[in-house]
Amino acid sequence: MPNLQEQFGQIDIYLFDQILRGRIAPGMRIFDAGCGFGRNLVYFLREGYEVFGVDSDLQAIEHVRRLAASVGLAHPEENFRREPIEQSSFPNDFADVVLSNAVLHFARDDDHFLAMLRGAWRALKPGGFFFCRLASSIGMEQRMQSIMGRRFLLPDGSERYLVDEAFLMKLTEELGGRLADPLKTTVVQNQRCMTTWVVRKDA
Repeated sequence: MPNLQEQFGQIDIYLFDQILRGRIAPGMRIFDAGCGFGRNLVYFLREGYEVFGVDSDLQAIEHVRRLAASVGLAHPEENFRREPIEQSSFPNDFADVVLSNAVLHFARDDDHFLAMLRGAWRALKPGGFFFCRLASSIGMEQRMQSIMGRRFLLPDGSERYLVDEAFLMKLTEELGGRLADPLKTTVVQNQRCMTTWVVRKDA
């Protein structure tokens, strides 16, 4: 019996919550848009989900391919591709769940943000769930230093593309979705804010 660390890896706690609530169940196809080194994919791979992902970082993709091969995935190079999210070669409407965890806030500007968002969203089947965690200004509006547009300098010294509640609600409507959960924001004291945005795609 694997311990919790082996079973779940470094999974985001808010994604783990979606599993506990039965939102993500065996038999679903998972697409990680910006999978990085696969921190959120360990459980899904171990449990035999169909798992796919893209990332621009070659080392990250090679690591995820090795992880997938270690649990018996036959052709990890087909499932995990070195591609920008906005230019993903995966088809439209193919995944039951799309993950975007700590990715979109690296957008350079509005056009880049929307291109990445749409690249992730188009892979989602009607009725499916989009799980997104991204930096926001919610709860620390007065502590963010504007650079240009939605690019801000955060108190922790990083630069991020930041969303707010009104923008996320507008995007939810424009995408053709509806909130599956209320927006939830974690405020890390005097450093940054991370918002969880979970959307169901309308059928």
